[in-house]
Amino acid sequence: MTTETLITGRPARTRGERAAHPGGVSRARLRSILRHTLMLAVVVISLYPVLWMVVSSLRPDGSIFGNPSPIPTDIVWENYAYGWNALGAPFGQYIANSLLVVVGSIIGNLFSCSLAAYAFARLRFRFQRTAFVYMLATLMLPIHVVIVPQYILWAQVGLTDSFWPLIVPKFLATDAFFIFLMVQFIRGLPRELDEAARIDGAGHARIFFQIILPLMVPALATTTIFTFIWVWNDFFSQLIFLTSPDNYTVPIALRSFIDAQSSSSFGAMFAMSVVSIIPLILVFAFGQRFLIRGIATSGLK
Repeated sequence: MTTETLITGRPARTRGERAAHPGGVSRARLRSILRHTLMLAVVVISLYPVLWMVVSSLRPDGSIFGNPSPIPTDIVWENYAYGWNALGAPFGQYIANSLLVVVGSIIGNLFSCSLAAYAFARLRFRFQRTAFVYMLATLMLPIHVVIVPQYILWAQVGLTDSFWPLIVPKFLATDAFFIFLMVQFIRGLPRELDEAARIDGAGHARIFFQIILPLMVPALATTTIFTFIWVWNDFFSQLIFLTSPDNYTVPIALRSFIDAQSSSSFGAMFAMSVVSIIPLILVFAFGQRFLIRGIATSGLK
């Protein structure tokens, strides 16, 4: 005899009968509806700016800011044709410039950050902990602090208004975030692999390139995706170093559509903004599983 039988004098309901109780079903259904409604509201709020930008790229300039509706009415496809050739050079040239900077930055980060991470994770040298702490401390430095000495340095060697100041630092392991990510990943690999290779006569170079590096694919993919997104969207550094219109990248080219002293073409700017986010969407869509796996296996939250 159960407690419910003693109190109420009625037989206790089974688990299936309690689950089928009308009140329990309605409460569970209500919680589910509220949860899905809240999730849908968050998705709508998050996607509204992007949807409004896409719709605004199809509107005339005079009706963009006066109509907050995400539903297009007067569709103007000419914004894309005009925006592609509005800056004196085809917009594809600016996309090519951005791709050049992005590819160079990705190669530099993969090469230098992986070597630095292996050194911190596997080697033992003097002041190793101190160097690692200083490396992590650079994460707290804003770019505005280091951009001035960097510009003075590149100006003295005459390489401003070129892509070198944006690419070369990536080969010097300047992105501490990726070093830390790879260090965490390498520390999760068993040291028995290194010891077995060392017994066979392998040195650090062979251990790194033939054993550690092939196992770092998730961390390398995460570094590639983040580097692509950050460098593609970088505006401040590229604005400082690139002054010639032929060297403009996508962020600077988009800024050129807005002129404070003359008329601004917002429709063309939104149209080219839609074009510029397509590579980001493709990279994130195809690399999402590597990104999640790399973050999960490296211990980052």
